[in-house]
Amino acid sequence: MFDFLEGYDLLGAFWVTVQLTLLSAVGSLVWGTMLAAMRVGPVPLMRGFGAAYVNIVRNIPLTVIILFTSLGLNQTLSISLGGGDDFDTINFRLAVLGLIVYTSAFVCEAIRSGINTVPVGQAEAARAVGLNFTQVLTLIVLPQAFRSVVGPLTNVLIALTKNTTVAAAIGVAEAALLMKDMIENEAELLLIAAIFAFGFVCLTLPTGLILGWVGKKVAVKR
Repeated sequence: MFDFLEGYDLLGAFWVTVQLTLLSAVGSLVWGTMLAAMRVGPVPLMRGFGAAYVNIVRNIPLTVIILFTSLGLNQTLSISLGGGDDFDTINFRLAVLGLIVYTSAFVCEAIRSGINTVPVGQAEAARAVGLNFTQVLTLIVLPQAFRSVVGPLTNVLIALTKNTTVAAAIGVAEAALLMKDMIENEAELLLIAAIFAFGFVCLTLPTGLILGWVGKKVAVKR
């Protein structure tokens, strides 16, 4: 029944998907946190940049961003992100960059919503004892904000896992590209679709369950 799978590196394709997800998640968390800090910061220029970035990027389709990294950055500006002449490595890194650019906008809004749950009095008390904005944010506000947004960040991570399929548009050898090749070469359309759907369920369902449990454990009791 599954003889048609011979010759296809199914596990390898999903491993690329996992790598795309993990690298993009880390990058998005870092950049998204910085954007959230800008949006609640005291400098008008930085607040404006953060707001403009989020509102613009969220309204651009991810496919457009991924294609821009390949056609714009690589082919037009010759930016390879240290990939040398390895076409696969370059496209993989460009896909990670595109996913970070896109996903960080949603991470930013999730974290900003968590910042808004922290009582204003705590920040005022911290400033009263001499802490500056950066110290208040990193020592008082963000630790509580992260604890309150585990659920929303989990949803962003699950969406990111599914969004990695867009990387197939620039030739990254992840699960969606392999599925496309298999559908073109094999007759088992429904079975192929079921296999890849099951693969993504195996990636996203445990993530939601585990992080959902973590979110309940670390939630701030008010």
